[in-house]
Amino acid sequence: MITTDKVVRNFDKCKECVNCKDDLESMPNKKIAQRTRLFRSIHRWVSIPLLVFMFLIGTTGLLLGWKKQTALLPPTASGTIQAPAAWISVSQVMEVAEKYAADELQLEAEIDRIDVRPDDGVAKVLFNDVFWEVQVDLSSGQVLSANRRTSDIIEKIHDGSLIDWAVTGGSDLFKLTYTTLLSLGLMVLSLSGFYLWYNPKRIKNNKLQS
Repeated sequence: MITTDKVVRNFDKCKECVNCKDDLESMPNKKIAQRTRLFRSIHRWVSIPLLVFMFLIGTTGLLLGWKKQTALLPPTASGTIQAPAAWISVSQVMEVAEKYAADELQLEAEIDRIDVRPDDGVAKVLFNDVFWEVQVDLSSGQVLSANRRTSDIIEKIHDGSLIDWAVTGGSDLFKLTYTTLLSLGLMVLSLSGFYLWYNPKRIKNNKLQS
C-alpha cells in the first residue's frame, strides 16, 4: 500500500533530480559567463590607458597611408633621364645639396641618406634632424626642388621615435618601450574583444541545445 508520505518523498526526490539536471546543464554556461566577465575587465582596463595612444596611432597611420595623395610626402621631380654612366658622382650630388641647403634654406645639417630614383633621373638628398629634402638632377646637377618632409615627422610620432629624437638624442629606448607596450595591448584587446563577441553566442547555443 502506497502511503501519502511515500508519495511526498518520491515527489521531493524527483524534484531534486530535476534541479540537479538543470544545475548540470547550466554549469558550462556559468563557466563561460565567468570567463566573459574576466575578459570584459581585461578589455576595459587595457583599453582605458591606451585609448589616446591607439587613437594617435590610428590617425598617424591613416595620414601615412595617404601621404602621397595629401602632399605630406613631396612629389618626385622629373630629371634628365640618361644612362647612369652620364650621371654626376655621389660626391657632386652631396656638394650641390649641401650648398643649396646652406645658401637658400639656411640649414646647417648633415646628410642622412640619398634616395636615388633611376627612372626619374633624380637623387633625393635627405638631411638629419631638419626634415628637409633637396632633389638633384643626376645628369645636370641642378636642384629641382626643396621641400619639407612632413611625412617624416608624422612617422616619428607614429612609432614614438620623436621623443627619442627630441629628448634622448637618438636612442631607441622610448620607441622600443612604446611600440612593445602598444603592440601587446592591441593583441590583448583583439583577443578579449573576440571572446566578448563569441562567448554570448556559445551561451545562447548551449541554451538552445538543452
